[in-house]
Amino acid sequence: MAKRRSIEARELARWLVQMGLEGAGQAELLEGYCAKVVALGVPIMRVQVAHRSFHPKFGGIGFTWRPEGGVTDEQYPYMETPPPEWHESPFYEVLTSGAGELRERLTEPGCVSRFPVVRGLQQEGATDYLTMAISFGREEMPEQLTPNNMPEGVMISWTSDGPEGFSESDLDVLRNTVQELGLALKSAANRQTAKTLLQVYLGRDAGRRVLSGEIRRGSVEAVNAVILFFDLAAFTALTERSTGRQTVAMLNDYFGLAVDAVRSEGGNVLKFMGDGMLAMFGQDDIGEAARAALRTADRLRREMSEANERRMAAGEPATGYTMALHAGEILYGNIGADTRLDFTVIGSTVNTAARMGTLNAALGHPIVISAEVRAAAGDVDHEFIPLGEHWLRGVSEPKVLFSIEEKLD
Repeated sequence: MAKRRSIEARELARWLVQMGLEGAGQAELLEGYCAKVVALGVPIMRVQVAHRSFHPKFGGIGFTWRPEGGVTDEQYPYMETPPPEWHESPFYEVLTSGAGELRERLTEPGCVSRFPVVRGLQQEGATDYLTMAISFGREEMPEQLTPNNMPEGVMISWTSDGPEGFSESDLDVLRNTVQELGLALKSAANRQTAKTLLQVYLGRDAGRRVLSGEIRRGSVEAVNAVILFFDLAAFTALTERSTGRQTVAMLNDYFGLAVDAVRSEGGNVLKFMGDGMLAMFGQDDIGEAARAALRTADRLRREMSEANERRMAAGEPATGYTMALHAGEILYGNIGADTRLDFTVIGSTVNTAARMGTLNAALGHPIVISAEVRAAAGDVDHEFIPLGEHWLRGVSEPKVLFSIEEKLD
């Protein structure tokens, strides 16, 4: 029996390594691992995995497997103060004790776990609980251990509902494959971290392209797109009357609205430039790109007005905005130096959109749209306001410009 289990554990370990090499995601990996462990006769009712997350909103991520529901995931938001149950958790105990492993046998009559989460599992019929910490590096334990500030690694727990809990043979299977499981989970987590950070810092499309290998300087693609420039009005004067924290909070508030509006219509935010933002729509269907950009402008106008009402009611600084939309061919790709690249857009379309953004105050409209965007959009439910023909600095031909009224019902 022991020899057969040893062979089965080695086969499971090889499978985990293979899945890691193939780039399996964490959920897929955990689902397959649990199915194989159950097939080996190990009685498990729950497996949980948790680790630190490199994400601007979430400090950690967890995956839980149950036989009746498969794998579910949960993201743990950053918290100033850890919840009370954190210090009463088996994970905290294992990390702070340095033991690396903790087991609670729950089969004795009247046995009550000292951990609230395990007591909850007892009520569901748990008979055994095992948890381990797998370290991914040699970093020291942080002084203040919180769910948002954990050492790099993964926490894994297995819960059994077998009549006798885990046998020694069961434990051998889990212990003899946990390093391969941790390594495969690390591989999956690293790729997801790279994907998340590239999307957050470069945008969805640019991040995807960089991760897929578009990283050579000068590798650009000519595409038809709509460029949107968004700027906050009178921002310099406003910062002189605001504290640094107020300025940052205001930028985050307004940019949060702008990014959500662009992304909801399938656009890509390319970069922030002080109090401004550059975004693009479409690379294939210029008509749909123009319509998406117009919907974005309409939504942002409404939400900026609502945000300013909210901010002024709360006594917070508020300001206006300008938007410029222009359509045409752009060059999209890697620009810069060998040691510092930017995945961005260049070309006359981008330059023209930037020049259009300087006319908003003179024209009396926060939103300025080129004739190219209006023509590409076709028949839409916006009423365009003619703003006339205007010369733009550095542009060889005058541009016919428009603004838009409120969206019609």
